[in-house]
Amino acid sequence: MKLRVRRLHPDARVPVYARSGDAGLDLCAVEDVTLKPGERAAVATGIAVAIAEGHAGFVHARSGRALTEGLALANAPGLIDCGYRGELKVVVVNLDPSEPIYIRRGEKIAQLVIQQVERAEVEVGDELPASERGSGGFGSTGR
Repeated sequence: MKLRVRRLHPDARVPVYARSGDAGLDLCAVEDVTLKPGERAAVATGIAVAIAEGHAGFVHARSGRALTEGLALANAPGLIDCGYRGELKVVVVNLDPSEPIYIRRGEKIAQLVIQQVERAEVEVGDELPASERGSGGFGSTGR
């Protein structure tokens, strides 16, 4: 499968896989951003993509930055539908209680995973088929 990428900014970095076998393509910032504790922002990547029909893009946090700095995604994972052609922006949040996070132009801020998705045929009814779990909710399967 091919992922078509359009640079919207001259400094934009094309998403790449860091290593063979990686699931996520690195997304990089095209702007400098400072996030105070608890603050969130939509960070521009300077790129647009064309995701193939029947697929979607899912934007995930980078585990290293999440662990060391508290950089997380406010809408994890972010969803990119196949028909979207606008600029990819990553909605980040600073979860550190006291330290700001500095995002610099060119730095990796998230990763993009392309996955095949099914379209559901919605069927309304008065009952649902039985399952082993049933209607058991939060904590119903134990710790």
